[in-house]
Amino acid sequence: MDIRTSIAAETYARARTAAAPEPQPAGPGLAQIAASFADALAQGEQTAIAAMSGRADPHALVQALAASQMAIETAVTVRDKVVEAYQEILRMPV
Repeated sequence: MDIRTSIAAETYARARTAAAPEPQPAGPGLAQIAASFADALAQGEQTAIAAMSGRADPHALVQALAASQMAIETAVTVRDKVVEAYQEILRMPV
């Protein structure tokens, strides 16, 4: 191996570690978001069942349904953005 190649490889390795991105603080993970979504839907279902059997007031039912609707609309919006981004990637020239 040529000594110049070895020096170039070492210099590249040092530059690569110096330019490595710094770790960002972790936000809520996908698992936490999915669990929160499932909890919102389960709470809405429980409140609806309680309202049908007369154990919950109509106001609580309306609040639970609104929370469920917001969770579903948020999930659909995120899904649409992911699909849109994927389609943009597919349209990129190679």
